[in-house]
Amino acid sequence: MWALLVLIGAAAVSAHLQDHAFDGQKVFRVIPQNDEQVEIISSLASNMEVDFWQPDSVTLVRPKMQVDFRVEADESFEVEDFLKESGVEYRVLIDNLQAALDAQFDSKARIAAHSYEKYNNWETIAAWTADIAAQNPDLVSRSVIGKTYEGRPMYLLKMGKSGPNKKAIFMDCGFHAREWISPAFCQWFVKEAVETYGKDSVMTTLLNRLDFYVLPVLNIDGYVYTWTNDRMWRKTRSKNAGSSCIGTDPNRNFNAGWCTIGASKKPCDPTYCGSAPESEKETKALADFIREHLSTVKAYLTVHSYSQLLLFPYSYTYKLPSNYEELNSIARAASKELASLYNTKYTYGPGATAIYPAAGGSDDWAYDQGIKYSFTFELRDTGRYGFILPESQIKPTCEETLLAVKYIANYVLQHLY
Repeated sequence: MWALLVLIGAAAVSAHLQDHAFDGQKVFRVIPQNDEQVEIISSLASNMEVDFWQPDSVTLVRPKMQVDFRVEADESFEVEDFLKESGVEYRVLIDNLQAALDAQFDSKARIAAHSYEKYNNWETIAAWTADIAAQNPDLVSRSVIGKTYEGRPMYLLKMGKSGPNKKAIFMDCGFHAREWISPAFCQWFVKEAVETYGKDSVMTTLLNRLDFYVLPVLNIDGYVYTWTNDRMWRKTRSKNAGSSCIGTDPNRNFNAGWCTIGASKKPCDPTYCGSAPESEKETKALADFIREHLSTVKAYLTVHSYSQLLLFPYSYTYKLPSNYEELNSIARAASKELASLYNTKYTYGPGATAIYPAAGGSDDWAYDQGIKYSFTFELRDTGRYGFILPESQIKPTCEETLLAVKYIANYVLQHLY
């Protein structure tokens, strides 16, 4: 077995030199049954290049946990042999990642125009933020809250009818670059708000009485990189001192139990926490904006994928938040609303127990700032497509998520005072 691992390790070095095509790459699912099988997964990861999809680091793997990971094409057969030899049950979720990536786009003829039912690149989204504000001046305004590491403006849309002393809900998408369904939802939410204002009584009331701050993409540099270089990129694109490895995990970069659990101090790891809290320009811009608006922001929603989860604090500790019962009941009701459309089942609960412990997340940070309604969505699916959800699922995913977001927003509105 160990001889096989040494061979795999040698193959991993050569695979690194190839360009980022995904032909023949496979995504596996295993459910280690005991500590010994967890150790087998760890040994696999230490001897070759394994991209963990769920959980997002090998250090988080536990017995009975569903573990999805991607391996290079020239190593996939060795991995299968190794798993068989080790007695670890597995299944292949995606047999050829490149074929799945090609199938993610519903039509081969890509038009440059913005579409709510397609994945849009950053240039298209940036232009859309200007257009939607220009076309709906009484409901939408656009501002820049900062610049990314590579100098791109971070556009924020403020939505709502102008009025005195309005409270607000902050929502962001696109923390992790490869989670394309996330920015698609932020765009969908804005569309629904402007199109149904004056027609849908709930949305009309929400926009009359609340403001919504919507950040369509936080990790813009990473998102651009997934379109141009590596579709599976996760982190930011900042340079790390003393390392050739690029980027920080923005959702491990907030000052909430920073780098204590479920995060890595190694710059090459996908869950690298950064050199300090808010070391990333993107996370600092977000944190600065929320700090400046703490008197008005009453809820924080952050949208990720995948797993079909609705999480609330805490993730950096197993300690329960002081309003646990309230948050749990909101999450339960919002999940029920979401399921009412297509029967999509969500699991809900505190991050540490519902998924896995992870420090430095934006939801925990926002909660600790005093924003007592703080939620993380992990959108579709549960692993059949993972990060490469086909465009045909954008509309149903966004429609059902909207129901949950409206439920939470309405609850917050009813409980402001």
